[in-house]
Amino acid sequence: MSAKKIIRRQVLQLRDELSEEAQKRAAFLITERILGHQWYYLSDVVIGFAGYGSEINTDEILAETLRNGKALYLPKIEGDEMHFYRVHNLSELQVGYKGIREPKGDSERYVYEADKAVRTLMLMPGVAFDMLRNRMGYGKGFYDRFLEDKPELQLRTIGIGHKCQMVEEVPCDEHDVKPYQVICV
Repeated sequence: MSAKKIIRRQVLQLRDELSEEAQKRAAFLITERILGHQWYYLSDVVIGFAGYGSEINTDEILAETLRNGKALYLPKIEGDEMHFYRVHNLSELQVGYKGIREPKGDSERYVYEADKAVRTLMLMPGVAFDMLRNRMGYGKGFYDRFLEDKPELQLRTIGIGHKCQMVEEVPCDEHDVKPYQVICV
């Protein structure tokens, strides 16, 4: 079995074993860290994700983004591609790919513009992260493919997760795109 599969299995088990109290505390702490981050404060656009299962709960970050009048885009898996669609209310989300809440895909789609990326913040989920900012996702490469040709947006990415998702070393390939920062609480 590959090192990635072993790490993925171990970290997901640890994450799934977190108590409800630990998950709520982590969601509160990550919300405070993101909403207090200068990149959030300076952003006009937030590209986020709706946490599912034992992932860090991002609902309060998403709701506050909407309350602050920022444009919010969330991912939708369409075949082998991931696109981000504008969300105006979290009640618009529906269960989609692998049980993840996602937009219907009938709203404005995020279009990358290098000059506007400086005012965009992207939050990235992951299975595991390391101190060198390497990120391991679920194995489909959606975020890597989305970010590969968007260098200005790469500079405004934050990988977020639970403390148990930090590992000594994430095996990485040349096509893997690192978040610019990692915050695990």
